[in-house]
Amino acid sequence: IHLPNYLTRSSQPKHWQRFAVAPLHLDHKILELIRRETELHTPENPGEIIVKINSLVDGKVIRALYRASQKGVKIKLLIRGICCLRPNLPGISENIEVRSILGRFLEHTRIIYFKNAGKEEVYLSSADWMPRNLYHRVEIMFPILEPTVKSQLKRILDIYWRDNTKAHVLQPDGNYVRIRPDGE
Repeated sequence: IHLPNYLTRSSQPKHWQRFAVAPLHLDHKILELIRRETELHTPENPGEIIVKINSLVDGKVIRALYRASQKGVKIKLLIRGICCLRPNLPGISENIEVRSILGRFLEHTRIIYFKNAGKEEVYLSSADWMPRNLYHRVEIMFPILEPTVKSQLKRILDIYWRDNTKAHVLQPDGNYVRIRPDGE
């Protein structure tokens, strides 16, 4: 089944090999990836999730991220706009950091990284993690299989994370504090 056939309602998909499509099962795929990272986490091989999206509102996803944090998974969230998750709450989200990078242009890139016990996976997506995107729109997420592209995307995430001119860090109370350049 091809995505255009689904969009025109000329056929209904049974299964896609690589695409995760909303409103059919994108939410399940995201939750499964977070759960897998949580289960694979060990002190010897710590789990890591890095997400760059515009908004994080969905309660199921937020609860899954909290569970991952409680197990020790390090989570870095680059959320440009709305973020309903509260980072650095003792016993709940102390392994989660959230940054917002506000610039002149609206940023639409959505990149999701999972360490996956050393078998790194990187996904691109059209969806923010919000109910309207996961349950009421057609959105897509797909894995990057080409190692060079995967490496470049991971490098892009690292560059965004190290931003010290436009980044703001979300505090546990919901306020943002701007990162100040340290001379670099």
